[in-house]
Order: sequence, then C-alpha cells, then structure tokens
Amino acid sequence: MSTQPTAGVDDESATRDHPSRSDGFVHGLSQVIGGPLGDHATSLDRPARAEQRFWTVARVVLALVCLTLVLHWVQKSPCHSGAWQNNVQYTRFCYSDVLALYYAEGLNEGKVPYRDHPVEYPVLTGAFMGVLGLPVYYLGRDNPEINQGQWAYNANALVLSALAVATVAVILSLRRRRPWDAALFALSPALLLTATVNWDLLAIGLAAFGVLAWARRKPVVAGVVLGLAGAAKMFPIFILGPILVLGLRSGRVRAALTALGTGLATLVAVNLPVALLYPDGWGRFFELNSTRPIDWGTLWYIGRYLDGRVNLGGPGSMGPFEWLSANVHTLNYLSYALFGLACLGVAVLAVRAPVRPRLAPLAFLVVAAFLLTSKVWSQQFVLWLLPLLVLARPKWGAFLAWQLAEVGYFVAFYGELLGTSTGTPVFPEGVFVLAASLRWVTVLVLCIMIIREVLNPELDAVRKNYPDDPDGGPLDGAKDAPWVARWRRSTPPAERPQEPVPA
Repeated sequence: MSTQPTAGVDDESATRDHPSRSDGFVHGLSQVIGGPLGDHATSLDRPARAEQRFWTVARVVLALVCLTLVLHWVQKSPCHSGAWQNNVQYTRFCYSDVLALYYAEGLNEGKVPYRDHPVEYPVLTGAFMGVLGLPVYYLGRDNPEINQGQWAYNANALVLSALAVATVAVILSLRRRRPWDAALFALSPALLLTATVNWDLLAIGLAAFGVLAWARRKPVVAGVVLGLAGAAKMFPIFILGPILVLGLRSGRVRAALTALGTGLATLVAVNLPVALLYPDGWGRFFELNSTRPIDWGTLWYIGRYLDGRVNLGGPGSMGPFEWLSANVHTLNYLSYALFGLACLGVAVLAVRAPVRPRLAPLAFLVVAAFLLTSKVWSQQFVLWLLPLLVLARPKWGAFLAWQLAEVGYFVAFYGELLGTSTGTPVFPEGVFVLAASLRWVTVLVLCIMIIREVLNPELDAVRKNYPDDPDGGPLDGAKDAPWVARWRRSTPPAERPQEPVPA
C-alpha cells in the first residue's frame, strides 16, 4: 500500500506555509519585530504542538473574523434604530439595505415576498428576507415597544455574520497547509465596512460550501449548493464555467457536467414555483436589471463622466458613453458581449496554460470580468471577490492595495450619496470618479497578476505547498486529456507554451 499522501489532501508531515518567510510583504513587515519565523521558533500551527495549546492558527483566524464582524456591527450602530435624521446614514457611513428594505419591501406590514410585493432580488434572497423579517413583524405588531426595523436588522446581521464565519472555516479547511491565508478574509477592511450592507454573504457562504463540496469530490452536492447560491445572487453560477473548462482539459468531463447539470437544475427548481405562482413579483428582478441605467462607479459611469469633459464631437454632441446611457438596451447587449468575450478569454487561458490552472484563479477572473464590464457595481459587491482572491492569490501586498482602493471608493461613495441627498456636493464629482477608477484599475491589476501566475505556475504561492489544486476535487492530480497533447503537437514551436519550472 502506498504511503504517499493523496494530492491535495493534507497530512501532518506536509510543509506548512509561514507568511513571514513566503510572502514578501509580510517578510518586510516582520523586520520591525525581529524578522521572519526561525526554524526553532514555536509556531501556532506546528502539528506536533497543536493539541497542546488552545490558540491554534484556525482559532486565531476565527476569532479575528468574529472581531471584525463585531466592529462592523458597532460601525453600523448609528443606523440600527431606523430613525435616520439629518442624513445620519450617510454622514456615519452606516446605511444598510437590510434595514431600509425591511420597510420598502413591505415586510413591516406582513407582506410575503413575491406574493404580496415584487422583490428586486433573486428568489433565495427574497425568501431569506421573509424568513427573518416576517417573524419580527408578527412579534412586534401588537407590541409597540419593539423596534421592528432594529430587530430585523439584528436578526439578519447575526445570520449573515455566521455565514461569514463559516466562509472563513471553509477557507481554513481548503488551505490546511496555508491556514494564515484565511486571515486575508478575516481582517479585510471591505468586510468590516460592507458585511451587512446587503444580503451578499448568503450567496458567498453557500458558494464557499459549494467549492468545498467540489474539493471533497462530491460534484452532485457541489452543483446543488452552487445552484442554491446562484438563486441568492447570480455570481456563484459563474464558478461552474471554470469547472467545466477544467473538466474538459483534464478529461474528467463527467464530474464537471454533473456539477453543471445539478447546479442549473437546482437553480431552475428554486425559481420555477415562484415564477409560476407569482410571475409579476418574480419578474421584478429581471425587469429592473434590463431597464436599470448606468450605475455609480462602473466603467460606463467613468466613461460618461469623461465624455462630458472631453466632448470630442463638439458643442451639443453626445459622446459614446453618453449615448449608451440614453440607450440602455444597447448598453445591456454591449456589457453582456464584453463579459462573454472575457469568459472566452479565460477559457482559452485555461487551455493554453502550461499546466492545468487551479479552479480559484479562473473563478476569480470570471467574476472580476463580470464586475469590470457590468453597468452595476454596488459597494458590497467587493465581497464577491474576497474569498475567491484569498483562494486564488493569497499575497498580502496586492491584496492590501486593492482593499485601500475599496475603502477610498467606500468613503467617496458616501460623500456622493450625501451630496445628492442634500443638493450640496461634498466634493467635486471628479473625486468620486477618481476613486471609482482606482477601484476598477486595482481589480484589473489583480486579474493581470493572476493571469501571469497561471502562465507561470512556479510563481503561484499555493502550488508551493500543494502538488496540484487543493480545490480541484475530481480534477486534482489528473493529467491532461489526450486532445490537449494533440493540440500542443499541432501548435508551432514559437507559439507553444513553455513547460513550467517546478515550484
């Protein structure tokens, strides 16, 4: 019987990652406190000593994410009462859809989502709103001392926070040899600022469990959970695309198609009853997305602002982005086309890479491409990319630069909201456009860095601790399908990808 560890499965003798040694940014910071961890230093994640101490790496990281979420709740506390006087929701950066839509969606009147009131979100998010919101209504309708909005927000915040903690636990499970990677999520400024702005953590938590199921070689479970995640927010469905492409490259098509098929079937199964029973309420999400104009902070918003400043066509003319703003349906088609081209590019990258790419980098590229080309990029959408980047490229320097840009956008966004509400600009619109541009550029730079590492796998930090792909599940350790070898033989030498240097 072989004593070699299975690819992607952790064992006690595996080499553990120490960020102070492996990450250049952390290594530099460690010089302030005496340098990186030494060979004889006591480490929290040393397997031989893990059972002898309470504060293991996993528990430290879980405690850190709990601290971040508590601080988030405190940061939102000026808005908890719902008595938003003098624009406190903007001046204190505490606005939350969770509280505002408790009233706007009629939950405070006992209205059932979709049946009694159209909902602007996918079905599972609407159900989540009702399951947590309606009991508060029934509890408080005969008890005026209960602040329904505050109770509803706290109930949602508690469950969403639990999902965030569960997401960290999933990352820890996927990265047993790199447990400190999960600290990127746990200490994220974006999580601190946007955790309960909307219900995105519902989809993120489900998507994390879907990836975990795939990594545990359970494609049916992975498809079902990713389908449920897609019924909460759309982006988790995008993860099935890279799974299919990687399945084709590895020749493990059956597992990939199983995950894809069960995912789409689950998505349909969740939506179909609501669509048939309450078509008007269910269709609100699609109607809103098809008619919604250019939203703040997107590529199209930046372009429209520049159109108004450059005015290439002369006085009275309309620039291309201004024209798209007035022709929303054309904008929709253009946005979808650009996203489709980006997905095609990711598929080509997955095939042309010298070794089969890991799942997480490709999933990040697809979701990032959607945001970079979309006409809507809400402030909390940063959370979509957060766990994917942790799994795809766990390097602190670029991560913190991106987070700094996101914090800058968050502050500028609230300044824009306050200026619009009061009619008095807080700062020139160009400041907000600059913040939006920096956010857009930092995400694009992250994509470029990930593409570079896909093409040069020896630069991939995760591959230094794992032989293949710890998230690959049925694909982990698989060789390329025969058609990939035939394609390589048919590729001219000048265009043929170079073999990777072993990590």
